[in-house]
Amino acid sequence: MSSSIPFERYDEEFLSLTEQVTSKLRPLDPSTASSTSLPPTAEADVKMAHNLLLQADDLLKQMGLEARGVDNAAVKRDLLAKVRVCKTRLANLRDDYESAKNHIDRSSLGLNEDIELGGRNGSNNSGGGRNRTNGSKERLLSNTDTLQSQSDTLANARSIMAETEGVALEITEELGRHRETISSAHGRVRQVTGMTNRARRIVQSMSRREVQQKLILYGVAGTIVLVFLMLIYGMFKA
Repeated sequence: MSSSIPFERYDEEFLSLTEQVTSKLRPLDPSTASSTSLPPTAEADVKMAHNLLLQADDLLKQMGLEARGVDNAAVKRDLLAKVRVCKTRLANLRDDYESAKNHIDRSSLGLNEDIELGGRNGSNNSGGGRNRTNGSKERLLSNTDTLQSQSDTLANARSIMAETEGVALEITEELGRHRETISSAHGRVRQVTGMTNRARRIVQSMSRREVQQKLILYGVAGTIVLVFLMLIYGMFKA
């Protein structure tokens, strides 16, 4: 691949997805939203944010494949740097998602309200029962968080396996291209070797012809000298 146009399209789509995630999570930020001020669409928003994060994760994998497939080393380096930045942004959004989800879970259990009321009415007789209720809800929420964490760990493991598989396929393809290049080079070497052998045979044939021509020339010269001597001998004898 010699162009980064597909990567730029992926980058724009990734930016759009992350902006949508941010817009869904902003009203659910625990630092700005209390349990009583959550919008009625809070659960739907957090589910939508989760789906958008999954899409962004898949898109990020495609961006990595596109970046690693670029032939130009400088462009490849720049694109991989962009991929790392996008990974960091996606990780931050995942953290925001987890915070918003935990906030909604606590609100659905009434835990946030109980904590506030417990702080105001801690001196009442009902405080002990409320604290026990809070403890049960805390344990339930902790178990839910543990299950969610395990699920996220499995999802991350599957994502890493898929990415590793993609890299392995790219390496296999790259090795195949190198093998073809080496085979082509071997073929050219054999062609050059064949041409060299033919040239050597031609040179040897020319050398043999040169030797033959010299022998013929020496023979003719010797014959002429012999005839000349015989003529001189005949003249003196006469």
